[in-house]
Amino acid sequence: MIARRVILVIPDVASTLSNPLSETEQIVELQKKLVWAELKIQVLEEQLRLQRINKYGPGSEKLNDAQLQLLEFEPGVRNAEVQAESGREPLPAPAKPPSSRKHPGRQQLPAGLPRVERTIACTPEQCTCKVCGQATVVIGHDVSEQLDVEPAKYFVVVTKREKRACKRCEEGGVAAAPVPERIIEKSLVSDRVVIDTVVAKYSDHLPLYRQSVILQREAGVEIGRATLDGWVMRVGELLIPVVNVIRRELLGGAYLQADETPVDVQLHDGRGQNHQAYLWQYGRPGGGVVFDFCMGRGREGPKEFLGQFEGILQTDGYVAYEKVGGPKLVHAGCWAHSRRKFFDAVKLNPQDVVATRIVKLIDDLFGIDALARADKLDHDARHLRRLESAQPLVETIRGEVEAARNASLPASALGKAANYTFLQWKKLTRFLEHSVLELSTNLAENSIRPVALGRKNWIHVGSQQAGPKVAAILSIVETCRRIKIPIRGYLAAVLPGIADVSIQRLADLTPAAWAARQ
Repeated sequence: MIARRVILVIPDVASTLSNPLSETEQIVELQKKLVWAELKIQVLEEQLRLQRINKYGPGSEKLNDAQLQLLEFEPGVRNAEVQAESGREPLPAPAKPPSSRKHPGRQQLPAGLPRVERTIACTPEQCTCKVCGQATVVIGHDVSEQLDVEPAKYFVVVTKREKRACKRCEEGGVAAAPVPERIIEKSLVSDRVVIDTVVAKYSDHLPLYRQSVILQREAGVEIGRATLDGWVMRVGELLIPVVNVIRRELLGGAYLQADETPVDVQLHDGRGQNHQAYLWQYGRPGGGVVFDFCMGRGREGPKEFLGQFEGILQTDGYVAYEKVGGPKLVHAGCWAHSRRKFFDAVKLNPQDVVATRIVKLIDDLFGIDALARADKLDHDARHLRRLESAQPLVETIRGEVEAARNASLPASALGKAANYTFLQWKKLTRFLEHSVLELSTNLAENSIRPVALGRKNWIHVGSQQAGPKVAAILSIVETCRRIKIPIRGYLAAVLPGIADVSIQRLADLTPAAWAARQ
């Protein structure tokens, strides 16, 4: 273990005692400085523990500070080692009541999948009765089902366009069958290969260089990454007008959730460094989603996107969402973000009774909405239940938060959580005024999560000009996921010939409009 030197700064007692204060006042002053130093040490220890927990993952939450310190000095610590270490001194877990849920039983395979029947015949010995020796007859079958798959099969589609001419009249010339509409004209690959490339990258997070290797291995066709990137950019370009229609539909509604996430962009300026841009996500629960690409995280992004939107905007506490939209815009907060901050305080100190109690109260608040979902209540019925059950609970939470704010150091985890919640209080309680409002922006964060997963694989956006095209693809992929329609089927139906579609017909090509026609 590496020894570390700790330098303690001792207050100058001599200069303090030379102060024209009485001995009692000097002692009180020193006690105040000691208390302040202890509180400061507590804050620094909390910050250090939280950094270590974030570094080593969820398993490290069970570790004490001594174990975390040992792991800190070990090079290349793996998650499995953290889990093993955390198992040495497990914290006593609260007893959970037995679950009242019944086991759902064996999962049924979707009825829409095609079935291929395979009959297994009995052996010759089983076809003869062991008692009388006569032949047995089939009286039924034991039936079981298993999900199977055929590996991707590459083949060449040969398209022959019929040509016709009149043998009598040469002046009539030659007529050929019309060329089928395609996503990329004169491309070496079909529309399905182009769509599969887009879906594999932005839905399955498979980078283009890996897809290039797969094509060469499975089909024996060498297609460079630049060519694949050209297909993707063309699809993004074609989808931008459709995404603009979804944006207008969202801004024409009364409720939006918003969130943002960073994404690196290559600038090709010779410095060899990426620029950190942002994807701002706007969506309606159960509806469409639009990602907006911006080079920064300033207020200009949401201000330009929202325009004069005057509905409800639900976000976290990020200040860039302030002073955007029209004059009647209503800001709403997110209880999940508030709970997360108190839960961080519990992770740092599991014996923190105040933080634990507040987390439990917020869980009860979410439990009211969970029961409403289980009872399949509409927004109006859920609102009545909220007013009956959630409103008194909210007042209890407010009292606990105020007490925690007054009794904790502002820089401590509990102090930060209480201060955040107190400053967001008006936004957090908007759900008691608007029946459509959800308690959290978890749906928006779920839409952001695939971007974070993809970012670890495809690393960055190739250029600033590619940003809006990538955002358009992500918008369509996430919208299809939310409204539960097959992304491949939608793209195959909409993309061919979309470049020649009039602006008036674009509203019929959004995922929601396409799903309504199916």
